[in-house]
Amino acid sequence: MADPLSDVIRLLRPGAVFSKGISGAGRWAVRYAAFGQPGFCAVLEGCCRLAVDGEEPVVLEEGDFVLLSATPAFTMSGMEAAHPVFIDPHANPSPDLPVRYGRQDGPVDLRQFGGWFSFASPDAGLLVSLLPRMIHIRGVSRLAQLVRLVGEEAAQENAGRDLILERYVEILLIEALRAVPAERTLPGLLRGLADPRIAAALRAMHGAVDQAWTVPDLARVAGMSRSAFFDRFARTLGTRPMEYLAAWRMSLAKDLLRGGGHSLDEVAEKVGYSSASTFSTAFSRHVGGPPGRFRTSS
Repeated sequence: MADPLSDVIRLLRPGAVFSKGISGAGRWAVRYAAFGQPGFCAVLEGCCRLAVDGEEPVVLEEGDFVLLSATPAFTMSGMEAAHPVFIDPHANPSPDLPVRYGRQDGPVDLRQFGGWFSFASPDAGLLVSLLPRMIHIRGVSRLAQLVRLVGEEAAQENAGRDLILERYVEILLIEALRAVPAERTLPGLLRGLADPRIAAALRAMHGAVDQAWTVPDLARVAGMSRSAFFDRFARTLGTRPMEYLAAWRMSLAKDLLRGGGHSLDEVAEKVGYSSASTFSTAFSRHVGGPPGRFRTSS
């Protein structure tokens, strides 16, 4: 059975992990500028405040895990009020040395492990838009254990390091995303997968992307009337069924074109178009240029 969430994570191709230990003591606060890359942290000891732009502020406690799919600007601080120190993550985008905020001697009030990774897919913006902006999970020890494994592997230079890190991050992403209660997510893929009827249609699309799907076809898979399915899909995913399918087909097509080894006719057939010319027209409209140009520039 097709797994749309795994499909999206694979196509994002996460990798290039950078991580470090972070601690704080006394009165401290830091303000990070927007970074744009996915970031994460796991609180190992103590607590702190986190205020992500566009989200409700939260208090992070021991055992909490946070994932920011595109890391907007945010403020992190101790439990006492303090004027934040501004930090530009682009000035030092490869954090690997431990950092301590606030009082530099004596015991710490907070100890966490955090960092960021990259998505290799040039279509990452579209795919990330299907995921929650911020994930805050409490009490899932598997995530903290995974973060520790990521940190240990990232700190070494053993053979196969990059491949292992890519796999760890894929697992970390899926574990985090499936741990989020559906009622806490905005319209997007997670909310769609939590709805049994919409999830059936999503699995059908992902499982047979080359099929000539129509809204009535997908409504039958979901066991709903056409109008009820269309409205529910749009509310749940934040996009219409055929728009979602077209975007997914184009993401797959870009991946096939970048990989090489497939003719234009083969790519068209694999993503559900009757001919190379029909596919080229749709691709140009969606991407802004013909598939041949995309292949040579990728």
